[in-house]
Amino acid sequence: MSEDFVLELEHIRKEYPGVVALNDVTLQLRRGEILGLIGENGAGKSTLIKCCSGAVVPTSGKIKINGKVFDHMTPQLAAENGIAIIYQEFNNVKELSAAENMFLGRPIRKGITIDKKAMEAEAAKAFEQLRIKINPRELVKNLSVGYQQMIEIAKAIQQNAQVLIMDEPSAPLTNNEVESMFKVVELLKERGVSIIYISHRLEEIFRLTDRIEVIRDGEYVDTLITPEATVDQLIRMMVGREMTQKYPERKPCVDKSKVVLELKNVCGNGDKDMSLKIHAGEVLGLGGLVGAGRTELAQVIFGAKAKESGTILLNGKEINPKSPREAIDLGIALVPEDRKRHGALLGISIKNNINMPIYEHISKASVIDRGTEKKTAEKFKDEIQIKCPSINQLVKNLSGGNQQKVILGKWLAADSQLIIFDEPTRGIDVGAKYEIYKLINALVEEGRSVLMISSEMEELIGMSDRIIVLAEHRMTGELDKKDFDADAILALASAVAD
Repeated sequence: MSEDFVLELEHIRKEYPGVVALNDVTLQLRRGEILGLIGENGAGKSTLIKCCSGAVVPTSGKIKINGKVFDHMTPQLAAENGIAIIYQEFNNVKELSAAENMFLGRPIRKGITIDKKAMEAEAAKAFEQLRIKINPRELVKNLSVGYQQMIEIAKAIQQNAQVLIMDEPSAPLTNNEVESMFKVVELLKERGVSIIYISHRLEEIFRLTDRIEVIRDGEYVDTLITPEATVDQLIRMMVGREMTQKYPERKPCVDKSKVVLELKNVCGNGDKDMSLKIHAGEVLGLGGLVGAGRTELAQVIFGAKAKESGTILLNGKEINPKSPREAIDLGIALVPEDRKRHGALLGISIKNNINMPIYEHISKASVIDRGTEKKTAEKFKDEIQIKCPSINQLVKNLSGGNQQKVILGKWLAADSQLIIFDEPTRGIDVGAKYEIYKLINALVEEGRSVLMISSEMEELIGMSDRIIVLAEHRMTGELDKKDFDADAILALASAVAD
């Protein structure tokens, strides 16, 4: 049976102190197929693919490549046997050219000198095979994220990868870049490359894959033939329960008599003439295409970028935060789009992250009140249900959904009244999304206010009380809940602002 498969993982188990990350997981990848690998955050997907690459050594189990048995991989063995992984965070050196990145660590030489021309010629050939237009001499820092990803794919193919594992490849890409990536994936399949495609976006899984493997809590659940599967079936397998609705119900809690935040003709960070109001108990959705100016507006409100003109009022009083610290002290919080770079300090504990905004308030003569520190962290860990062995767990070891909860926990500890969510569920699975939505509902039901930026139309409509749409750094329209319509939002997002 093994000869039908290019890669097989048999009864893989991985134990860490106090945690079983994988328990008896099996995976089989056929030649020239695309296998979708799905599961909630923390299900074990990343650990499983790292066993394939040699980044993680399994406690037990076997790995077979073209029928050859290994009890574990090393990065060199994986490369020699045609396995390549495209991670969410690329390994590019941005100051080097596209060609130099293609041959990073294995340059083509002419004698003792590096042969740049030969590398550029080989890179051009690889780009042409993938039907992508990249100048091999262009510095990577000047290329879009989509093109940077293509360099990683071209590098894998140039090294004769038989198995390409793609971990959330669409997460950092724009819609147009995603379409380009799909074409490359389909082209690779035509050429006989076997692909494991990991994504939280089920529409991508249905579009690209031949079969779908589901894992949950570190254990194998089932493998389905894609055309025979349904979204509801996959969600049920992933979360282990029925999910009758994507968006939890929220009791009416908008207090229109209380304006928490008001912007009057605000300009700054590229945005022009922004005027809006957010009421107590309201989720105000901010829609628009990538580059419309939504994140830029959030940065101005949060004091991360300077306001050039206009007025910002918080609870009726004019404010002008010149730094995030000032905004935090005023009761404004930002849960950023890139939680790993800007949201949480991954290398420190949950306890330290949650207490970060309030350390100066729980310290005396630079000595931290350890009792208050622990009590605060335990309180918000329990309240927002962060799944972890203890508050001393490093945030980098948590799933994406739980990392997002830690970021929210620190803003709750700071008693923030206005919380800005920039793409709150990006890269988070469907079950964890529901948990984040419940937390957002709980915030506004307590009387807090939420400004939610989202590129997911369904999420924007499902969670917002009102929606304001931006295009080209200006407001193009506002919709009340009764008027929500995907086509209307898209039309406003595509409009040329006056």
